[in-house]
Amino acid sequence: MPVGKLMIVAGIVLIILGGIFTLFGKLPGDFVFKKGNTTFYFPIMTSIIASIILSVVFYLIGKFR
Repeated sequence: MPVGKLMIVAGIVLIILGGIFTLFGKLPGDFVFKKGNTTFYFPIMTSIIASIILSVVFYLIGKFR
């Protein structure tokens, strides 16, 4: 696949993920631990959703190649 098409697909995926973060801020399943001046953010659900989306995108790229 040409690099241009791959960059377009990656851009679309980033726009979709950006929209999700803008609408929801933090997904259920993402853990935030705060203690004093320290904050630890552990995005489990966000990682799972990003993995699923990227898997589908790369599957489709491979299928239509």
